[in-house]
Amino acid sequence: MTSASSNLLPIFESLCAALGELSFSPPVAYTYNPLEYAGEAWRAYLERYARGSCEVMFLGMNPGPWGMAQTGVPFGEIAAVRDWLGIETSVGRPDPEHPKRPVTGFDCPRSEVSGRRFWGWARDAFGSADAFFDRCFVANYCPLVWMEQSGRNRVPGKLPKAEREPVSRACDQALLELTEALAPQWVIGIGTYAEARATHALAGLDVKIGRILHPSPASPKANRGWAGFATEEMRALGIGWPGSNP
Repeated sequence: MTSASSNLLPIFESLCAALGELSFSPPVAYTYNPLEYAGEAWRAYLERYARGSCEVMFLGMNPGPWGMAQTGVPFGEIAAVRDWLGIETSVGRPDPEHPKRPVTGFDCPRSEVSGRRFWGWARDAFGSADAFFDRCFVANYCPLVWMEQSGRNRVPGKLPKAEREPVSRACDQALLELTEALAPQWVIGIGTYAEARATHALAGLDVKIGRILHPSPASPKANRGWAGFATEEMRALGIGWPGSNP
């Protein structure tokens, strides 16, 4: 294990321990933590791509059911993780597992649109994954996936206050420690929720915070050429970013 990844791993282990002590009430029926059951892939991601520092740390919200929930890698769309990041490992199963949201790891036939867009943007801008990670790192604010009995995702902001606040305390602390370890010049929230949590958790730290549009297909704007908008937003922040304008 590289020294960079060995410095980061305890941060996430402590986060998992803190979140593992929490419980969630209906309508949450299932809670997945891919850092645990997909830990082999997650550790491979840290080992391969965590550098001692970075210029830009991209911050997502929490895993999607067909991305990180399957692969353990942020925005972890199967083909992108396997073919561009070069990671493919065995993946365990959450317990209990929602029958409508099975975890089949790298055998998952579904493609996560957000992850396909994000990693495709990085690939088109930088060419190689190593070139991207020489400047950047990607993490999620929270590693947990919450699902209702119907299979519908429940995002962190929709948890009741009594359940949301301890999640936020644990994730804020982990984000602070991660930012101190990587010393990025910028933390870029992918969407408004991630930007807001970074602004709160990193108040007083010498780091600039910005935002790019979330690549979710639920966003009409993202469906009109997300990569072009994201490139424009990075350049508007003053971050030198390769690639073409839309």
